[in-house]
Amino acid sequence: MRTFKIIGLLLSYPKQELIDHLDEVEDVLKAEEFLPKRTMKKVLNFISYMKQTDLYELQEEYVDLFDRGRAHCLHMFEHIHGESRDRGQAMVNLIESYADRGFYMQEGELPDYLPLFLEYLSTCPADEAVDLVGDPINVIATIGIRLKKRDSLYYILFEALEALAKVKPDDAIIAEAKAEEIREQTLDELDEEWQEAEAFDNSKDCGTCDMTSYHANNTHLNQPLGGAN
Repeated sequence: MRTFKIIGLLLSYPKQELIDHLDEVEDVLKAEEFLPKRTMKKVLNFISYMKQTDLYELQEEYVDLFDRGRAHCLHMFEHIHGESRDRGQAMVNLIESYADRGFYMQEGELPDYLPLFLEYLSTCPADEAVDLVGDPINVIATIGIRLKKRDSLYYILFEALEALAKVKPDDAIIAEAKAEEIREQTLDELDEEWQEAEAFDNSKDCGTCDMTSYHANNTHLNQPLGGAN
């Protein structure tokens, strides 16, 4: 379903190429009618926000939200496994799932990056994609709640993913996320947080992994949306 691909694109770092194609993005969402009506309206409002906002402001907001600190980190296993060894096997399993559909990781890429995961879901049959998006639903819901508490419209995209999933997030996890105190971290705190042990680099064990075809055909609208699965 191209809807998953589009949400992934909207969750990627904003570039002029994406802004130039937002009308096309809207047309595909409306034609596919995969999102519930209320959710569709919110996503279209988010797209309107992107159209009306200066690109540099969008980029600054994006970096502030997703690249500083771990609260809204788009690498799903960061929230699930942290730095534990379980993260390694989860990475391997996800890489193998991508490889089964002909997607291979480029050096430096991590398979648990949410926009990439959504790109993968767009290649799956609709029923399978809906099942799979439910696997990280607690992470998706938690990030969405944190973004909403920060008054960021990006929460809309996470609510959209929740609306597409068959399963609902755990009530206890939702309650915990809502009870969290939102506090701006200092630059020193951010530096200390990211100086912790990095996740292993599994690309060295990936053999012939090469994500060239992924980037050439699927990322940032290089492939016309009409040609997507």
